[in-house]
Amino acid sequence: MKAAINRDPVIKPVRPVPGDTLGIVAPASPFDRNKFQAGVQVLEDMGFQVVWAKDIFEKKGYLAGSDVHRARAFHAMFADPEIKGVICARGGYGALRILPLIDFDGVAADPKLLIGCSDITVLLNSLVYTCHLPTLHGPMIESLASASMATKQAFSLMLSSPTPPALTAATPRVIRPGKAAGTLVGGNLTTLCHLAGTRFAPDFSGCIVLLEDVGEQPYRLDRMLTQMKMGGGFDQAAGLVLGSFKNCGTLDAVHAIFTDIFAGSPFPVMAGFDVGHDDPNVSVPLGIRADLDTEQGLLEFTESLFC
Repeated sequence: MKAAINRDPVIKPVRPVPGDTLGIVAPASPFDRNKFQAGVQVLEDMGFQVVWAKDIFEKKGYLAGSDVHRARAFHAMFADPEIKGVICARGGYGALRILPLIDFDGVAADPKLLIGCSDITVLLNSLVYTCHLPTLHGPMIESLASASMATKQAFSLMLSSPTPPALTAATPRVIRPGKAAGTLVGGNLTTLCHLAGTRFAPDFSGCIVLLEDVGEQPYRLDRMLTQMKMGGGFDQAAGLVLGSFKNCGTLDAVHAIFTDIFAGSPFPVMAGFDVGHDDPNVSVPLGIRADLDTEQGLLEFTESLFC
């Protein structure tokens, strides 16, 4: 059974503001310490206090410590009343392994904004679907170290603006025209595909689905989309928005795959949004409602990310 969006009630996080404390977790792969420190400096320059557990630098092969260690650290940050938001150090791989260990009731009891992307897609969407808690698809500590000013400004604006955000496609490409309304979900295509067949597989019914990826050859994108489509994953989707597909072949090749696979679908498909592994990586909320208009190249959110 797939996890379905439940809109009533939605538990929204409190907005972190300068002076507040952000906690860092490493639920997936280990990371570069120098980039970590540089990313921390970016947050501190924005006015935030930043904390992390002393054992965040643990390693277990390609993982940032054991599954139990990473899950425990995740819980600790959400349980700490002094922490107003949680940002991930890096993606890579490993978040999938801790999903069965997450205490979602505990997370919902003290809702905070979770920030990340890439492999963190599984956590972002699981909090949306299981806790009904919106999350933020955005840069992580390691990538903040070398992020462009556009990425950092978009991240800061997402946290500070009192009005719901709007995102315009930087290089608009209409694959299927139309308008759509629904809750934005999704993120990294490969990671979402790996949720298929599990109890954490998201149900995209009535949702606008964000997809992006990095380092996947066109045939692999085709294979993953075909698998998800054959499994009924997109049957009731409201629309698709495509972010960056860095090092995935030419954009024409990537867009041709989506054009072919979704040729008979009734919903709009819009490409060209600066979201994902490339730079800029514009921050976008998951778990709140948005309107998609392919004629205007606009993804406009119709409610606030924060309470």
